Amino acid sequence: QLVESGGGLVQPGGSLRLSCIFSKDTFDYYTIGWFRQAPGKEREGVSCISAKDGSTYYSDSVKGRFTISRDNAAKTVFLQMTILKPEDTAVYYCAADFSFRGPTTWHEIPGYDYWGQGTQVTVSA
Repeated sequence: QLVESGGGLVQPGGSLRLSCIFSKDTFDYYTIGWFRQAPGKEREGVSCISAKDGSTYYSDSVKGRFTISRDNAAKTVFLQMTILKPEDTAVYYCAADFSFRGPTTWHEIPGYDYWGQGTQVTVSA
């Protein structure tokens, strides 16, 4: 029920914007998170936007470079990624949770009820 798009190959320093469409009537009530998984590594939280008040959270590795936003009318969440680095290379997933997530829990994978199939982001010269 979640569909990601916008991935691709980009040079270091470049930008990409990922989109996540979640076609559910109650989209407004879902917290949406972005996660990524690089080869041989565990899936990790990248960013999250709360349903309750629109609060946003970022991992330390992307803070200041990535921006998450949501368009409730379009049932879409965006992840604007700038100043991309080779270490950002991964499959990026969006996930939805019908509950509030705060600054200490947003990155915890259990509880996210719906997941997309992922979109590949490759940062390479």
